[in-house]
Amino acid sequence: MIPLEDFFRKPDKVHLRLSPDGGKLAWMAPYKRRLNVFVRDLDTGDERQVTSSESRDIAGFLWAGNDRLIYLQDTGGDENFRLYAVGVDGSDLLDLTPYDNVKCGIVDDLEDIDDQILFQMNRRDPELFDVFRLDVNTGEATLLAENPGNIQSWITDQDGRLRMATTTDGVNTSLLYRVTEEDEWRPVATYDFKEHAYPLYFQYDRDAIWVASNVGRDKTAIFEYDLDTGKEGQLVYEHPDVDVSHLLLSRKRKLATGVAFETDRMEYAFFDDLRAGLQATVDEKLPDTVNSVVSSNRDETVFIIHSGSDRSRGAYHLFDTSTSELTKLFDLSPWLDENRMTAMRSITYQSRDGLTIPGYLSLPSGDGPFPMVVHPHGGPWARDSWGFNPEVQFLANRGYAVLQMNFRGSTGYGRKFLEASFGQWGLAMQDDISDGVNWAVEQGYAHKDKVAIYGGSYGGYATLAGMTLTPELYACGVSYVGVSNLFTWIEAFPPYWKPYLEMMYEMVGHPERDEERFKATSPFFHADDIRAPLLVAQGANDPRVKKEESDQIVAAMEKRGIATEYIVKDNEGHGFQNEENVFEFYRAMENFLGQHLG
Repeated sequence: MIPLEDFFRKPDKVHLRLSPDGGKLAWMAPYKRRLNVFVRDLDTGDERQVTSSESRDIAGFLWAGNDRLIYLQDTGGDENFRLYAVGVDGSDLLDLTPYDNVKCGIVDDLEDIDDQILFQMNRRDPELFDVFRLDVNTGEATLLAENPGNIQSWITDQDGRLRMATTTDGVNTSLLYRVTEEDEWRPVATYDFKEHAYPLYFQYDRDAIWVASNVGRDKTAIFEYDLDTGKEGQLVYEHPDVDVSHLLLSRKRKLATGVAFETDRMEYAFFDDLRAGLQATVDEKLPDTVNSVVSSNRDETVFIIHSGSDRSRGAYHLFDTSTSELTKLFDLSPWLDENRMTAMRSITYQSRDGLTIPGYLSLPSGDGPFPMVVHPHGGPWARDSWGFNPEVQFLANRGYAVLQMNFRGSTGYGRKFLEASFGQWGLAMQDDISDGVNWAVEQGYAHKDKVAIYGGSYGGYATLAGMTLTPELYACGVSYVGVSNLFTWIEAFPPYWKPYLEMMYEMVGHPERDEERFKATSPFFHADDIRAPLLVAQGANDPRVKKEESDQIVAAMEKRGIATEYIVKDNEGHGFQNEENVFEFYRAMENFLGQHLG
């Protein structure tokens, strides 16, 4: 049996990024159990630790020129990210946004401008984000665009000028455009939230953009888009079975090189011989992994490649196009032996109303049927993907089959599949999960009386819904930052989610118009129906699913005299990040499943 800590300890090195000139390599690695930023000079081999956070992981970073880095960090999981700038030698640290209860994010790293970035923050109004131009050396921030009250995203052109925005009135999205930053915004087109033509990038050679659009179609595809007419032009790429919304660019050569899309796993289609050749060369040298470009220098002569699989977190490599030499840099988790990991199989099954539900099944060694953990994903408008998943590998190593399903509403499968989830929390969406359990039992993968359900966020809701609405299916459940009461969940939305309330009312339901349905599908109101043991985990600072959601279901269980294990961490938010808390949670889960599944 592999030690639990080996699955969940921080990666050895992760998020590698080349400096613009290609002379330095930055990454994140553990320091006192927190992810911090490190830099290596590729000419001399000298390495230096740049940040020294001991309370919280660095959430992410980017290069701002060749000698300075920008990084983001929140406090205790509250997701109010601050921006910091620091020299590559760790000197001249600046808190660029020294404001409490303010959320910041990068709009454009201005790759070709070494000392500036564009960022947004909601300091003026918690519901709205204004855009600023920031000098990364002095910390001086200049207001570039004040949000008039309805803008939800900002888009720059290839020269870093702020020239497009998207607005919402709650259900309708409009595209705004301006020729220069001095011009007034002009509406281009308006779409119902069910369909979209979302701006991806400005084109290089003319005043037009590429969009990911499902207007008048089921599957999202890439189109050229005319800003004068507000209409899609030439189709760039479509796939018959899945959405395509990820366009690959060469900034140096100023062209689109291909697309990435996800069927049962990530795939690429290339329009450009150079980019196709790069991929072919790397794939030939690394034939047993899925290989992706994660960074390059500004000249696009040196690339960082990540290679991984369902059995391994993978490794990073340096690829030099001038020599076609591929040099291995780091393994992410060298202590894990991929030969001891299990394969993640792609599967499909039919829902009771005839939908094909795709998913993944991971089986332990030996002969089934096995005790099984059903693991619905969060979101719910997200999806599970093929690849290394430490939770799945940990559970399989402990002897459990693991079933992940992309129930209706999961993204990437087209508009009809998404809209089939509207108003179906605890109803057809939950049926898709129940049908997966029954399928696994009928196929001989799962032992009928030894099935657990575990999920986080929406997956936590699905866990509680499964325990209350279909208690006969589950021997136990684990809810991780899960919604228990649809009324209180919607009421407690963070302020920057408020503009989307009308859309949420249509996708999930309205607490007044759909009061009876909310009561029927909120686990809190059906706690008396829970027959099996429950483990609940919650971050006290969670801005998305407030602690009250877990408090309510635990209190309801305790009122019935049913012991419920409850883990609350005061320094965490929407999921645990600090390593000691992560270890504690999975130790509790291991003991809990061992006790109730065997």
